[in-house]
Amino acid sequence: MNPNDPINELVRAEDRDVMAKAAQWLREGKGVALATVTRTWGSSPRPPGSLMAMNREGRFIGSVSGGCVEEELIGRYRKGELADSLPVSVGFGVDSQEAGRLGLPCGGRLQITVEPLESAASIERLLERIDRGELVARRLSLDSGEVTLGEGEGYPELSLTEERLVKVFGAGWQLLLIGDGQLARYLARMARMLDYRVTICDPREDFADPDPLPDVIYTRQMPDDAVHDLAAKPRTAVVTLAHDPKQDDMALIEALETNAFYIGALGSRRSAAKRHERLLKMGCTSRQLERVRGPAGVPIGSKRPSEIALSIMAEITATRNGIVAVDNRVATEA
Repeated sequence: MNPNDPINELVRAEDRDVMAKAAQWLREGKGVALATVTRTWGSSPRPPGSLMAMNREGRFIGSVSGGCVEEELIGRYRKGELADSLPVSVGFGVDSQEAGRLGLPCGGRLQITVEPLESAASIERLLERIDRGELVARRLSLDSGEVTLGEGEGYPELSLTEERLVKVFGAGWQLLLIGDGQLARYLARMARMLDYRVTICDPREDFADPDPLPDVIYTRQMPDDAVHDLAAKPRTAVVTLAHDPKQDDMALIEALETNAFYIGALGSRRSAAKRHERLLKMGCTSRQLERVRGPAGVPIGSKRPSEIALSIMAEITATRNGIVAVDNRVATEA
């Protein structure tokens, strides 16, 4: 695996590392189990989907709590109390005393599914698909322990029913911003903190950011070309910030033809209505335009650029987590 390969920049390294180490242990003949955070309540340190692999020798990789939960899971697994042959669900932090003992925040609770791993070949097939840049849905039957791999749809990253646990692996989350400026910088900073790979597209030849942000990709492509190149995967969000209909509309039209999980456009409700009319005349359908969050952001009374960025990032996060917005109005312009 070449670390300089552009595909690898998008891979969720922590997930891949956990699965790769589990496959290595299996090839070495060690007993291995995989723990997945499936639900949390209150202030839990790790979100659903967090992984940890452990072997019978007491070694582990990954994290499910950041507290003493890992130690307890490993101890019980080594004693044969967990995941001997079938997946089991384990709860932690059910009361304040236990939460304190396990290093969980006050009131924090989490549910973890622990499954025995038996086949390195199955994990290697998963890793091969990840390395090809694919999104892969790993489906675990909670009744039989059978694992199947299918095409991932990008979000939500984790889903749980009484019958199965589905975790999506693969290409990481991307944010494409159309138009550079103060708001783009705030959004980029916030997105980087949330592990997005951020690209800012601004084709203006006479504009150059005197202080470009580290770890952010800048491109002077035309907006539709940038969208075409970056938004093919479903883990991409596109937000238009240019205030120039020629740029914003080009990007939105192209984005509507992609699998982008979020498409947002800056502006007031009045400008959003005008944009809707323009895009209808350009051939977009009303059904397509339902995908555009405009005005972008959740309604928090935003006025300052930093607040507007927060509202947009909150809506992107909600969409990423599978929450459907009922009212996405937000004051971004007079």
